[in-house]
Amino acid sequence: MANRLSGVGVALVTPFNEDLSIDFDSLTKLVEYNIENGTSYLVVLGTTAEAATLTDAERQQVIDHIVTVNNGRLPLVLGIGGNNTMAVKQQIESADLSNFDAVLSASPYYNKPNQEGLYQHYKALAATGKNIIIYNVPSRTGQNVEAATTLRLAKEFPNLMMIKEAAPNILQYFDILRKKPEGFHLVSGDDEFTLPVTLAGGSGVISVIGQAYPKEFSGMVQLALDRKVDEAYEIHNKLVDITRLIFVEGNPAGIKTVLAEKGIIKNFLRLPLVPASEPLQALIKAEMQKLS
Repeated sequence: MANRLSGVGVALVTPFNEDLSIDFDSLTKLVEYNIENGTSYLVVLGTTAEAATLTDAERQQVIDHIVTVNNGRLPLVLGIGGNNTMAVKQQIESADLSNFDAVLSASPYYNKPNQEGLYQHYKALAATGKNIIIYNVPSRTGQNVEAATTLRLAKEFPNLMMIKEAAPNILQYFDILRKKPEGFHLVSGDDEFTLPVTLAGGSGVISVIGQAYPKEFSGMVQLALDRKVDEAYEIHNKLVDITRLIFVEGNPAGIKTVLAEKGIIKNFLRLPLVPASEPLQALIKAEMQKLS
């Protein structure tokens, strides 16, 4: 199963209309654009999707729409997370996962559990029997899932099949890659780390920028998997400035600017998030001009 989730997965945004209703036409356009341009798999209702601002009904509408548009063409991953372990476990157990290869579940935010608490959280999710991708993103959750905890989980629970690692210290990625059991995979959760992590034995990335530049980003990762290092770094170096710019004022404000400029979506976000500032939008657009 994990082999289907290698290469470039993209954490899709949720497009909105001016009245902040979901823009399903733009969502169709975004999915088709990624399928046509080499994206390996789609991540539905991740953090980039502003899932925290969607109602339960809207979340189900987004799931149903993407499943319908995708029509089995690419593997799908569904984001289900939270800081109430039993509630997350129940959500995973009750969700219709028939169209999904795995669940991406961010470590609990705000509560700041210690490493044993993080271990017990994912142990409880593993008990669902579903394929689970651990998501370590300390910048959002306030707590790092340390390499030793990830490796302990990977060795004990085969259905904890992968980690999306977004620790700020790239050495943590390398520690996991060196010591992980066979069959456990790591993907980068940081777009800029994608190339070195893939070259070190990672399985690619779950990307934000990749949904705007799927052909280029997927090409870079495939070159890395083929060990064509110089060619891969050529693409990395071209994309590094736009990759940095989209995160200057947080995610998904930057990527929505890029996608709107490409004519794929409209540039609206739901509070508490707002669109990127005018100066940042100008910088992003100028960098896009260089890339084009």
